[in-house]
Amino acid sequence: MTNLSANLVNSARNHPDRIALKCDDAALTYEQFRSAAARMATLLETKGIKAGDRVGIMLPNTPAFAVVFYGILHLGAIAVPMNPLMSPREIAFYLSNTGAKILYATGLFADAAQEGAKNAGADCELIDDASLFAAVVAQPEHDGPIERADTDTAVVLHTSGTTGQPKGAELTHGGLGRNAEVAVRTLFYGTSDDVIMGCLPLFHVFGLTCGLNSAVLCGATLTLIPRFDPAKAMEVIERDAVTIFQGVPTMYSALLAATAQLPADAVQAAARTLRLCASGGAAIPVQVIHDFESTFGCAILEGYGLSETSPVASFNHPDSERKAGSIGTPIDGVQMRVVADDGSEVPQGEPGEIQIRGHNVMKGYWNLPEATKDSINAEGWFATGDVARVDEDGYFYIVDRKKDLIIRGGLNIYPREIEEVLYSHPDVAEAAVIGMPHEALGEEVGAAVALKPGSALDDEALRDYVKTQVAAYKYPRRIWFVDALPKGPTGKVLRREITAPPA
Repeated sequence: MTNLSANLVNSARNHPDRIALKCDDAALTYEQFRSAAARMATLLETKGIKAGDRVGIMLPNTPAFAVVFYGILHLGAIAVPMNPLMSPREIAFYLSNTGAKILYATGLFADAAQEGAKNAGADCELIDDASLFAAVVAQPEHDGPIERADTDTAVVLHTSGTTGQPKGAELTHGGLGRNAEVAVRTLFYGTSDDVIMGCLPLFHVFGLTCGLNSAVLCGATLTLIPRFDPAKAMEVIERDAVTIFQGVPTMYSALLAATAQLPADAVQAAARTLRLCASGGAAIPVQVIHDFESTFGCAILEGYGLSETSPVASFNHPDSERKAGSIGTPIDGVQMRVVADDGSEVPQGEPGEIQIRGHNVMKGYWNLPEATKDSINAEGWFATGDVARVDEDGYFYIVDRKKDLIIRGGLNIYPREIEEVLYSHPDVAEAAVIGMPHEALGEEVGAAVALKPGSALDDEALRDYVKTQVAAYKYPRRIWFVDALPKGPTGKVLRREITAPPA
């Protein structure tokens, strides 16, 4: 049985009374979770859904998301996770692009969900946890799970669209299952005794694989937060004795800011059960790693992946040397290399584009054979668009997004290098470096910076600080201050939405 939902059946058999899902006072055991998912499959069948059909999910991080998701898989249908904050236009595109027949959405954004579904010709079911469980309890359990092949699509996850219209990455039962298995076995060492923090959105592949699917695989508890808030996260870590925290870099920065006035021993006492923290989704500044570890007393292990790679491709493995600032080495069964524009591998230490090959790579982009061909070559290597270098020990270091490269007067500047310097200033809370059009040089370097509360730092002093640590052509000629940087649903900084104010 390859169906990813077989993992839920197995964990319910092995740990029936273990709490699988928790959200404040709400809790489901593994047997209750399994039964609800099997009944959800029956409910979907009564609405005309069959194996291979697409079903949209636009729900926050509550048990309802997990039940709907595993119910879809149980039936052999395909899940299309979506951000609850999307506009009607975006909702209509995601549904029509995949031909989804029905959308399960939160009533908190009913108007957008209903309008988007209507424009896509799909049905819309508005639910919350209470209404969903009332509906499924009236259904008999569906036989199954329906058998699926390794290569059958389980999820269509749309990319963020930074290079144009979003594309639907087809993630398979085999790819998602193997990625969760490798993560549990070699990265998190997860067991049924673990409590995993579920603050990453489940509609994003990081939270879906490393949070929900990994927890289900090993029979751990996933404690959910509908929307990330650092104070709430600290409360849940202490209350539920969280052992594994997974987050994007801005979440770690937010946790540091939320505990800035507390003594380190008090923070470490509240987080005493944490044994592993994992970071992904974007490059985490080295300074944030050091500050978090000294405050919380728990190491952050950085990894790397994309929606198209299920997502995990590399990690700083717990049983190997950890190198701060590195995304580690490829996970079991995955190959990575760094290549030049002509596809040849670059010398060790030189920057080039990361390519990935292995069980984690997507089947392709939904109904986009040419885009798939452009991204995955005949040998199975997926071109990521990310620039990295490899050291003498085989550890990869992200330099930047290929498309974020700034070319100033013919010289290459990678924004991340400058951002690392900005983050090292004690007054800087957040920073993002972008290229700005320049008549003579082609591009000039600019930086948007959010300062820590109470700081009186000015742009000239910050510019002088950076000038002492980088080559003369690299420092930002323009620095402007903002209250906060624009972020996507996972907390990832949206560089494309940053623009310099008028000079």
